[in-house]
Amino acid sequence: MAERMATEGPRNAGKAGNDSSAGNDSAAAAPVLAAGIRHFTFHDGQAPALREVGVSFPPGSFTAVLGASGSGKSTMGRLLAGWLPPGGHGTLSGFLELSGTRLEFDGGPGDPRINPAEWGRQVGFVPQDPATVLSTVRATVAEELAFGLENAGIERGAMVAAVERTVGLLGLRSKLDEDPARLSGGQLRRLAIGCAIIAGPPVLVMDEPLASLDAAGTAELAALVRDLLNRGTAVVILSQTIDPLLQGAGSWLVLSDGTVTASGPPAAMESSPGSLPASIRRPGTVQAPASSLPRTLTVKRGAPSLQLQGVSFGYPAPPRGRRQRKVLRRKPSTPVLQDINLVVHPGEIVAVTGPNGAGKSTLLRHFNGLLRPTSGSVAVGGADIAGTPVGRTAAAVGLLFQQPRDQLFERTVHREVSFGLDRLVGPAAAKDRAASALQAVGLAAAAEDHPAELPASAQRLLALATVLARKPAVLALDEPTVALDADGLALLDAAVRSAAAGGAAVVLVTHDLAYARSAADRILALDGGRLVPA
Repeated sequence: MAERMATEGPRNAGKAGNDSSAGNDSAAAAPVLAAGIRHFTFHDGQAPALREVGVSFPPGSFTAVLGASGSGKSTMGRLLAGWLPPGGHGTLSGFLELSGTRLEFDGGPGDPRINPAEWGRQVGFVPQDPATVLSTVRATVAEELAFGLENAGIERGAMVAAVERTVGLLGLRSKLDEDPARLSGGQLRRLAIGCAIIAGPPVLVMDEPLASLDAAGTAELAALVRDLLNRGTAVVILSQTIDPLLQGAGSWLVLSDGTVTASGPPAAMESSPGSLPASIRRPGTVQAPASSLPRTLTVKRGAPSLQLQGVSFGYPAPPRGRRQRKVLRRKPSTPVLQDINLVVHPGEIVAVTGPNGAGKSTLLRHFNGLLRPTSGSVAVGGADIAGTPVGRTAAAVGLLFQQPRDQLFERTVHREVSFGLDRLVGPAAAKDRAASALQAVGLAAAAEDHPAELPASAQRLLALATVLARKPAVLALDEPTVALDADGLALLDAAVRSAAAGGAAVVLVTHDLAYARSAADRILALDGGRLVPA
């Protein structure tokens, strides 16, 4: 479990804050995972990231940890999962307890050391960014799922059976031979969950697991959670949105500024005024200020900002082998987009919805030439972009990727937003644009922070700021509401509406239908490769 590193203390030693025991019969059982955190401080932190937090998870319990962006949820999840071992990343005062073995920490050199790999055999973890849990060295979904079992020396027959069972639970059976790099965001999240549960750990901790999932994926996750609970697995979900799945939890625990502010059964929490911060989102609602009020659409005449005519596209299938050192044989490509026609005018906001794997991200990547259509044409500002370098098109089409890590690379927030601006508009204008973009997304005070140290929601808003600063004619936003709490959603909403009011054409891909209905002038659905009115 962990390197033989600690002695057991009394059951209540080091307990801090509020206990969160979910379930009925499970509440009386000894916890499979518990923590008493007097304080945890990152090595470069000015104040504790967590303080006075006590949690206890018996077998078969279901606990939801709720909190806004920056509340400490992800830090807590990583500590519980062994992904943030004390000593290496920060100083912990308190204890961690797993399967009856308690590890006591006081921040000194004699503290026990956690072996994350061994800890991970008992605590499955799904982080906010699902790609970080994958090996990246496996060519197919089946191989990725089997990777951990191979390392553990599991017999092949049992390994195959575990893979089959897991893909069935997660709706990935048809993707067994797919390259993980080709999966949609929602499919990638399902794969990450599969990797976390395939070995049957007694605890599963998931950080925002519903992000990017379509309706089918959400239903499958709910069924998976029920199955795990019936098997006696303790399930912990960290979220800033009260999704319907969390209504079935035995207990909610609210984090704010790194400490527990409330805990209890969902019904009691919802009926208690003030126990849930306003920044925690609820599905089906848009908790944003006046910027969310209906707006008057003023479409500018002349050439459309963006026009797709008869666009079709298919990714080539992976090679099946070599024919005497000649060319690789490939299966015919599978159509992803079929005869797509789309016109977006200046000032218009268009939302595109559809199931995971429908090709929504693929569609957006055609706008700036990252992908080229198999047939058909893409025009920006009335000019066909065929043959135009992507870098040149990118000046007119700002693309916000689904994962902020794909476009953040600088040492500070200010440098990130300023990158390349001086060559585009000159030093003086670049400074003003960078400051304005950071102000628009609420990150002006974080200008000297490192992007990697920001909460996930702030990273997404920073990535948006890098796009806004260039004032492109077309904004293409891929799942922009993921990881945003209510405050972050309000900032996104205001920025999108301001860009549209300034003449930008906005196309946003989203599973957040409430936001789409609130912000968009039109909602389209992509399914079966075709784009139709929703």
